[in-house]
Amino acid sequence: MYEARFAEGRPERLPSLAAELVRLKVDVIATLGGPASVTAKQATSTIPIVMARAAGDAVAAGLIASLARPGGNVTGLTDESVQLSGKRMQLLKEAVPRAALIAVLWNVSDEGMTLRYREIEKAARTLHVDVQPLGVREPDDFAGAFSAMTRRRPDALFVVADALTLMNRKQLIEFAVTQRIPSMYEASLLVRDGGLMSYGASPEDDFRRAAHYIDRIFKGAKPADLPAEQPMRYYLTVNLKTAATLGLAMPPSLLFQADDVIR
Repeated sequence: MYEARFAEGRPERLPSLAAELVRLKVDVIATLGGPASVTAKQATSTIPIVMARAAGDAVAAGLIASLARPGGNVTGLTDESVQLSGKRMQLLKEAVPRAALIAVLWNVSDEGMTLRYREIEKAARTLHVDVQPLGVREPDDFAGAFSAMTRRRPDALFVVADALTLMNRKQLIEFAVTQRIPSMYEASLLVRDGGLMSYGASPEDDFRRAAHYIDRIFKGAKPADLPAEQPMRYYLTVNLKTAATLGLAMPPSLLFQADDVIR
């Protein structure tokens, strides 16, 4: 039997949803993203929890003790926030060499995404660019972020992916394209919806690995004994239709690195 619960981008709903699953005495809880993983861990210390999609840096967020020995009842997929942030910023800078001010939009109520933002700041210093921080907590906050970018137009935009930003991706993409702001996303879904470029793991790969964890737990393994994993591969996706709309010529060197080019 399969029970699904969705917060629909509203983290305040997560505690009641997690409590409901605990009351149902499910055998395993699979989570998507940092807030869901943290809430599930707070709701139970006995039901196994599998992070089905990377919850940011799970070690830094306190979800697991280490990759090799997660400890407790949580294991699954985690991210390389330091390396990924630097690589994404490097790719964005390669696409927009003139960029001196890069806006970063992220969910400040998600500790994992805030940790990622801090790594983006470090990467920006290395690349000698300034960061325009645009933290949001709920859907109504996006209008304020857009106003800030209208008043002080950035040369590029970096969107940190979580449930909140993904649920509001349509207005994010429309704003960036309308304002002709080249944007880096973390999930190819947003590029297929009209975003410029993304660099991240494949959701399909993550879900297959999560299913492997769940299978092992059903066969008697304990989360504490199952090493957490980082994605085996990350994919660069570029939308040339969007680049043309922005009037941006993508460097051949960057297109050569791309795993998927949308024409």
